[in-house]
Amino acid sequence: MERRGAGRDMRAARAIPSMSLVDQPMVQATQDSIEASPRRSDATGRTLGAMETTRAPTPRSPASRDLGLNAKLLFPTRQIAEHYYLPLIYTACRTCYSELTPEDIFERATSGQVATEKQQDLVRRVIGSGHGSTIEHVVFSFAVSGVSRTLSHQLVRHRVGIAFDQQSQRYVDYKRPAYMVPGSVADAEGALPERFRDQMDGSLAFYSEMLDSGIPGEDARFVMPNATRTNLVMTTNLRALIHMSGLRLCTMAQWEIRKLFQLIRHEVFGVSPFLGSFLAPKCVPLGYCDEDRNRDEHCPIRPHKDSVLSAWADKKAAAKAAGRELRTL
Repeated sequence: MERRGAGRDMRAARAIPSMSLVDQPMVQATQDSIEASPRRSDATGRTLGAMETTRAPTPRSPASRDLGLNAKLLFPTRQIAEHYYLPLIYTACRTCYSELTPEDIFERATSGQVATEKQQDLVRRVIGSGHGSTIEHVVFSFAVSGVSRTLSHQLVRHRVGIAFDQQSQRYVDYKRPAYMVPGSVADAEGALPERFRDQMDGSLAFYSEMLDSGIPGEDARFVMPNATRTNLVMTTNLRALIHMSGLRLCTMAQWEIRKLFQLIRHEVFGVSPFLGSFLAPKCVPLGYCDEDRNRDEHCPIRPHKDSVLSAWADKKAAAKAAGRELRTL
């Protein structure tokens, strides 16, 4: 009989769109060993499933709140992405394994001599094998607006295969600088939300006063808080974008940058659903979660690696007890 905790974990995993990169055998090994795992109980004495603990709530998606930020794909258009991007990646992949010249491969791909499904299948398998250079040949440019300086400080930590140009607080004299209010502050009880806004308004009003007094913008900006909104242009190749999305779409990511990458994923899907399907939390292609803060598995997208390794150890021990050895590398 299926245990209640196990069933819930399996349903949660199925609720996430699967990708060809997912290591299904590893996930299956975890589920197969559930019956062999010891039962546990919560504080009320209720028996918990093998994968179940007394969990914290799953982090709330930032998509449920309007943060006033925006991400717009500037390049490529849908026509360019459909006609050139997949054939270009296919050409890079196929060149590695063909005597044909890249020009011939590209011509065959763009002219329809090679079916779209065949191109997608090769690209999917090559990406799954970790041959990431093949997807560095296509880029996406985004106009990002209304994000906080807190977010931009996180974003520019990504350095390889990506370029940024950001609104300057040195050269722009802000007439009406705007700021972001975190949801936890906006929802707080009592006078806290008002006090937060007073602090922000006071800092930005003082910034304006300094400009009016002749203080250079490059010096007046020192009083601007991290909550101040900013705009930027970001161009990234697909490999870097998949890497960033894997980190920033994770439910453990900070809420604002997670929201940004939800919008970015939506934009990429608009021009290429196939390429957009590779933008997912990193646990999806891995098949397991490696976040230390999710050891209690309150995020159910994938089982934690501790559970996967424990399940494998249980399966190996059971096989040894039965007089057989599991194959390992």
